[in-house]
Amino acid sequence: MKKIILIGAGGHCTSCIDVIELEKKFKIVGLIDNKRKKPLFTYKILGNDKQLTKINKKKNYVLITLGQINEASKREKLYKYLLKLGYKFPTIISPLAYVSKKAKIGKGTIIMHGSIINAGAKIGNNCIVNSKALIEHDVVVGDNCHISTNSTINGGVEIFKNSFLGSNSVIKQNTVIGKNSFINANLFINKVLKNNSKIYK
Repeated sequence: MKKIILIGAGGHCTSCIDVIELEKKFKIVGLIDNKRKKPLFTYKILGNDKQLTKINKKKNYVLITLGQINEASKREKLYKYLLKLGYKFPTIISPLAYVSKKAKIGKGTIIMHGSIINAGAKIGNNCIVNSKALIEHDVVVGDNCHISTNSTINGGVEIFKNSFLGSNSVIKQNTVIGKNSFINANLFINKVLKNNSKIYK
């Protein structure tokens, strides 16, 4: 199996580990975290962000396992920094998810347990498609987005980069969500949202 290093050792990382172990394509060699010192499950902490310049980039893939709710800036900066250092990003897909062969998934994106991604959908780089999310036909999701648990994105929706959709949110077909948008949990969105929209209720 190819080796992979995970960046971020918080709660989201625990879920990512489960997906990676089940997929059985990558061997986790350790984690990078700026605060945690103790191992997570059986995986050791290799150090903080400063270690990223010292690790052999040719032998190791990376995945950003830092969570994303309020804003995407930390994940986005990390992604660009790691690319500049020469790291490679895989696409991680849970065996318990369904991804159409006619869909496209970007690098550094993780598709988690129970998710469904239908034909014609395009998911950008460095995204989180969380457990049981439904992304319907011909949906376009930009880079650095987090589609939360059990959310539903209906056909033809376009979500621009750096956006967050909360758990159980529903987006009406053919709706456009501007970049850097935040949609709280349990909301139904049926209108165009401008860039930097924050919808809480």
